[in-house]
Amino acid sequence: MILVVDSGSTKCDWIAVDKNGNQLLEKIRTKGLNPAILSEKKISKILKKSTPLFDNKNEVSHVFFYGAGCGTENPCLLLKTALQEFFPNAEILVDEDTMAAVYATINTPTEAAVVCILGTGSNCSYYDGSILHQRVKSLGYTLMDDASGNYYGKELIRDYYFNHMPEEIKIAFADKYNLDADYIKYNLYKQPNPNAYLAQFAEFMILNKDSDYIINLIKSGIRRFAKNMILQFKEELKTVPVHFAGSIAFFCQDEIKAVAEELNFKVGNFERRPIEGLVAFHTNTLE
Repeated sequence: MILVVDSGSTKCDWIAVDKNGNQLLEKIRTKGLNPAILSEKKISKILKKSTPLFDNKNEVSHVFFYGAGCGTENPCLLLKTALQEFFPNAEILVDEDTMAAVYATINTPTEAAVVCILGTGSNCSYYDGSILHQRVKSLGYTLMDDASGNYYGKELIRDYYFNHMPEEIKIAFADKYNLDADYIKYNLYKQPNPNAYLAQFAEFMILNKDSDYIINLIKSGIRRFAKNMILQFKEELKTVPVHFAGSIAFFCQDEIKAVAEELNFKVGNFERRPIEGLVAFHTNTLE
């Protein structure tokens, strides 16, 4: 049994297939396994709570895991250790979520492209057809993650408290969420996964795109992301497209295309969930 895994900070999707790519179990979903913000003990606890994973853990021969927080060495090793302990008979590969986005969005295995993730978090890399290049090391949601779900959640809450929202939007926002200051601070500073907590507010933005305030908020975040991340690859952008993966990107395609026209880069493919492309890639390349 081969497990192909696509994990954000909020949720983690697992697909179990045989070596020919035939799906063996219903798609499994657990909480996100971001090793940059979760301890090994917490990761193990999440794994053990999944009945399908626990019942089949000894049958797994390979785990191909792509996830948020896996772009630096120490978190990667932490997660690999937890997975190896849980799946004792498996070969474990852990790689950053950007590679999942690459495999899911490129049109051919050797296509060069700038590939972006806009989901709970955000990232951007250049894939030259064989090697991934990053010029900015991610410092996580507190300092980076422009145009991500947690970025927009933070902006919405700030605008609400600074009275920058139009009154009708403010009323609708307060009606949908618990915006009590103590409750917000409890979730941000006392609970795990504050980035995922912030990202849940982005749904409001997606559902209210008929508002000029929301459209301007979305474009402002994308401009910031493009200037800080995409435009670091100015030379490459002369010849390659920019592909996008993640829910924020998928639901904000019009705004991304508008900003791309402003800043003169070519938009390529959009993929909401990369995992299907990952299954095909790994079953085709498994020896």
